[in-house]
Amino acid sequence: MVRISEDLIRRGAEHNNGEIFSLEEVSLHQQDIERIEHIDKWCRDLKILYLQNNLIPKIENVGRLKKLEYLNLALNNTEVIENLEGCESLQKLDLTVNFVGKLSSVESLKQNVLLRELYLVGNPCTEFHGYRQYVVACLPQLQRLDGKEIRRGERIQALQELDAVRRHVLEQEAEYLEKREEQKRSALTVMIISHRLLSENQNGTHQNPESSSKAHTEDKEKEFWEKPCPFTTESRLEAHRHLEDKRRAKEKEREKPKTKTPRTLITADGRVLNINEPKLDFSLTEDENNCMRLEIHVYRHMDTSLLDMDVQPTYVRVTVKGKVFQLVLPAEVKPDSSTAQRSQTTSHLLLILPLAHGEIKPKKPIARPTSVTSKHNIKKGTREAQGRELLEVDPGLTGSLANIVPKGMESSHKPLQLSQPHQCCVVEERPVSKDFVDDPEVPPLM
Repeated sequence: MVRISEDLIRRGAEHNNGEIFSLEEVSLHQQDIERIEHIDKWCRDLKILYLQNNLIPKIENVGRLKKLEYLNLALNNTEVIENLEGCESLQKLDLTVNFVGKLSSVESLKQNVLLRELYLVGNPCTEFHGYRQYVVACLPQLQRLDGKEIRRGERIQALQELDAVRRHVLEQEAEYLEKREEQKRSALTVMIISHRLLSENQNGTHQNPESSSKAHTEDKEKEFWEKPCPFTTESRLEAHRHLEDKRRAKEKEREKPKTKTPRTLITADGRVLNINEPKLDFSLTEDENNCMRLEIHVYRHMDTSLLDMDVQPTYVRVTVKGKVFQLVLPAEVKPDSSTAQRSQTTSHLLLILPLAHGEIKPKKPIARPTSVTSKHNIKKGTREAQGRELLEVDPGLTGSLANIVPKGMESSHKPLQLSQPHQCCVVEERPVSKDFVDDPEVPPLM
């Protein structure tokens, strides 16, 4: 049950800076209000009051609203027109689609001398024979009834036939009231039975949870709305409570923590899956530096702190606001050498992934020699390491090798000779002895 509170009225007084004591118009429609209260004390200067589409069964607590000109109570559960004598300025009363069956209660509006319009469309009393004539005759100040203007000739004729019409209307009203009492008793019986069935179903549900399936709930919902029932205040309240219970059940389901199914990023046999939960566009290319470039079109205005990147040798995983983007790479990469960049213009994420195999390896540096001897030894060792390359010649062509270079075409250049290495030490010249004899057969000393 929703009650009229100060906060509820203050929310409808935004156009008046939240002040409720000086309000002239209040709209409290579609609030599931079941009783009119506090308005006559808090809003004395009220001129327009909207209370349509609620569950109000009785008109009350409006007698102090002396300045009230328009009261809208359409689509409620009102059965009797009453307690409006104090509304001295009332000019328009709307009771469309209520349950007013006591038509004689309209005579209580005789004291509202300024009343000009009355709407009773959709009420049971409008089905009475002589309904319009009776209302026109009882309310001489009325100018329009149910949106139709009252002419002078119609009023005169209604006043002339008032006594006969009143008797006939009272008879129909008594029949309706008897029928209404029977409807109340039957509605009470149905309510008791439904409560019993509900309790039994709840007990059976605890014992057998399989009976509370979704299909069973849908069947009960369909049965409730397709079951024929008279249009009464009780049936309207029952439909409202049914919708309210359904709404509360949905709220409870929303409040329950949702158990998310675990994501399968890697299968049991170790196979990595391609996943794109955030539905992002991407491109994977390979550049001339033996690197793969993965460009992911992440959201433009998203903060970089919401990105989490994980580069593995065979796949890349990027988490975008809790959603996983995983891509299996066509070749193995180096995670330690990979880099990530964010474009300042497009906000795209660029991952540069160096390939683990097939890259150009630099040559090993060669240490420079410190002396001629060491340099000669390094060259000699290098040549020996590389091995000699010999030219294979056919044995039958041995004699013709001498004529490879024709006569007269010999080069005038002498063969290159290696320069003698400089002596590290200085040789002192000794004086030649007079008794020295140069023997040509003895080789010279070096």
